[in-house]
Amino acid sequence: MDEMFAGQGVILGFGFVILGFFFHAYISKTNAIAASKQSKAILAEAQREAEVLRREAKVQAKDAVLRAREKSEQANSAQRKDILDLEKRIVEREKNLSSKLEMLSNKELQLTGRLTEVHDQKDELKERQNKLDTLILEETKCVETAANLSKEEARKSIMNRMEDELKAESGGLIRNIQKEAKLDAEKQAREILSIAIQRYAADTVCDLTTSSVSLESDEVKGRIIGREGRNIKSFEAVTGVNILIDETPEVVVLSCFDPIRREVARIALGQLIEDGRIHPARIEETVEKVREELDNNIRHAGEEALFGLGITGVAPELVQILGKLKFRTSYKQNVLDHSIEAAHLIAIMAAELGLDTKIAKRCGIFHDIGKALSHEVEGGHAEIGANLLRKYGEERIIYNAVGSQHEGVERESVYGLLCDAADAMTAARPGARMETTDLYIQRLKKIEEICNQYAGVKSSYAVQAGREVRIMVSPEKFNDHGSLLLARNIAKQIGKEVKIPGVVRVTVIRETRCVEYAK
Repeated sequence: MDEMFAGQGVILGFGFVILGFFFHAYISKTNAIAASKQSKAILAEAQREAEVLRREAKVQAKDAVLRAREKSEQANSAQRKDILDLEKRIVEREKNLSSKLEMLSNKELQLTGRLTEVHDQKDELKERQNKLDTLILEETKCVETAANLSKEEARKSIMNRMEDELKAESGGLIRNIQKEAKLDAEKQAREILSIAIQRYAADTVCDLTTSSVSLESDEVKGRIIGREGRNIKSFEAVTGVNILIDETPEVVVLSCFDPIRREVARIALGQLIEDGRIHPARIEETVEKVREELDNNIRHAGEEALFGLGITGVAPELVQILGKLKFRTSYKQNVLDHSIEAAHLIAIMAAELGLDTKIAKRCGIFHDIGKALSHEVEGGHAEIGANLLRKYGEERIIYNAVGSQHEGVERESVYGLLCDAADAMTAARPGARMETTDLYIQRLKKIEEICNQYAGVKSSYAVQAGREVRIMVSPEKFNDHGSLLLARNIAKQIGKEVKIPGVVRVTVIRETRCVEYAK
């Protein structure tokens, strides 16, 4: 029995072993199948991710190509624009050269005609001289024979008579020339008018350099100075303006060459005094706030000036610089108001001459813009203004007109002459500018001295603030034609030797009085 049970146990054990083996094989197979499915899923996921990455890379590559293409197109557009601008400048230069060549040809024809006239006049003068010599010899013999005069006395008598005849003839010639000029005035109107009104030339500028601030009482001066002078030192350091505190009651003076800095200091000091809190931190805060407000006011002033003239398309930087002229003065004449008035005047003259009034207005409003930066940039205001206008895209004809003021650069158009004329007219009108009494008296004395140095002038008087000079001459030494020549010569000399804000009218008075007494 025991052996039988032992045999059955062995068989059962062997069966369990076989069952375990098959179970283990089943489990392994199941795990292998699961692992295969999992690996396939991982592989599929990897393939999907790879496809996504491939698509993203493709999109990025397309974007890079598009960006490169856009950059290339922009570069090509810029190059095309530069080429078009260059072509435009070349065409304009060719037009200018063509017009200049045409002008030169016209001038050459005019000079040729004038030379021909001069040669003809020379021949005519030679012929007249020969006739005169013959007449002089004949009359000399007749006079010596008839009057028993010496040769020298006869010569003197004849020369006096011939001198009178030549003066009369020259006066008639002058009137004929003037008559011909009037008949030809329509053709030469632009040049004649431009040159004539240029006689209003004026220069020199005088700016105010101080401003006064009124105080409620002299106690405020102590608060402005501060403990150990810290407030006044801080104020001067922040604003760049000197504060002059003296014994003048209830007034402090601000001194600075820059009118804008002086205006900032004046407004800031007024606000500090009104607020009552005066200390370094408050000073810095107030000055910075006033600067921002003043910048806005300056820009607004420039915009108003341009809007009033109907001028558009001006660079913002130029508008800001133009507004600064509101704080510049010339002989106490506000430069911005002067520029606006000049723009209106030059537009009126341009309309009369058949020119472009829009270009004329731009020339007028910008003609003194260089004065806004004359304290900051070296050079004359005309040169500074021309460089500014060129920098901010204004046309060549405009910045050339501005730069050619006071003969700064060579003029390329009539607008430069009109700029000088309008500038001088606004400065020369009564009450526009103030000048010292000494300079005024010196100018009047100089005008009278020029008149009195001519022989035959009895007296001369500069009247109407030097805008007219009246000359009394001896009637026995001048005839009508001689008086005309005298007025012309004196006018030329005054124009050369005296700086006049406008024109001086020269009037020669030749008067003969006959007096008899009835008995």
